[in-house]
Amino acid sequence: MPDPHLLLIFVVIVLALTFDFINGFHDTANAIATSISTKALRPRTAIILASAMNFVGAMTFTGVAKTIGGKIADPLSLSNGLVIVLAALLAASAWNLITWYYGLPSSSSHALIGSLTGAVIAAAGFTAVNFHGFINILEALIFSPLVAVGMGFAIMTLIKVVFRYAVPHRINRRFRMLQVFTAAFQAFSHGTNDAQKTMGIITFALVAGGFQSSLHVPFWVKLSAALAMALGTSVGGWRIIKTVGTRIIKLEPGSGFSADLSSALVILGATLLKLPVSTTHVISSSVIGVGTARRFSTVKWGTAQKIVLAWVVTLPVTAALAGLSYGLCTGISRLASVIF
Repeated sequence: MPDPHLLLIFVVIVLALTFDFINGFHDTANAIATSISTKALRPRTAIILASAMNFVGAMTFTGVAKTIGGKIADPLSLSNGLVIVLAALLAASAWNLITWYYGLPSSSSHALIGSLTGAVIAAAGFTAVNFHGFINILEALIFSPLVAVGMGFAIMTLIKVVFRYAVPHRINRRFRMLQVFTAAFQAFSHGTNDAQKTMGIITFALVAGGFQSSLHVPFWVKLSAALAMALGTSVGGWRIIKTVGTRIIKLEPGSGFSADLSSALVILGATLLKLPVSTTHVISSSVIGVGTARRFSTVKWGTAQKIVLAWVVTLPVTAALAGLSYGLCTGISRLASVIF
């Protein structure tokens, strides 16, 4: 009979990589929606570019992975750590699929962090959560969109001042060319932050299951997470592309460039600080900041409100889903032990 621990870690790794794959096609829109909506890139070209740059970004850093793996809870202190991770992944993946279906650019980061926290609380109580680390992560998730709004506003304002006398069709052509580079930069920054969250959750499971004693991210974990995200990105997320690219503001090449550049800078800055942020929040907020700089009335605030609502409810909803998922997983485990 196979070792239950080996079987469980295998299931957890498969689910984690599935979550990463879902994250890839869920968040493809964030990296390429602006360049597609301004016709700087064709959809197929944009997706290939985003896939490649997501992979490169994912292979470059590991700081965020260690933050996810050790700052929410100590995996060495949890007696049922593998089931906790399993429950968290089930809840986060379910929420990602629900929001993808309805075209809401909700946060995969919020979903994963909320789910992991909820599963830890369900398994070991509130005292098992490292609230100092959790609050640091929460602060990064809250303040990064605000920074992105300000960055988008500042860059768009600067462009308006510098090119106020430029001939529109000429400057649009130049900004479309520049958007190829900013779209690539944005996809790279997305990979540096989002793929690491899956690396972190797999490392958390490896430590909790006794397969390793430190939060060092093995090379095979980095490679598999990077590949899963790149493959997911290649599938694309057309529902969310439509929301981010057209339903917040009507983007032009200059505003698309501003949104891409500002969001990529914020995400990469967070990665260098080893902080997980929501790339969805940052990119959508950059678009809002750019729209506000152009004209306050150009922002479609009804869509923005729906996005903000999705942001607000994700943490508590996924925490609750993870708690239910943990109860279901432990119930099934007990039943299986009785039967077998």
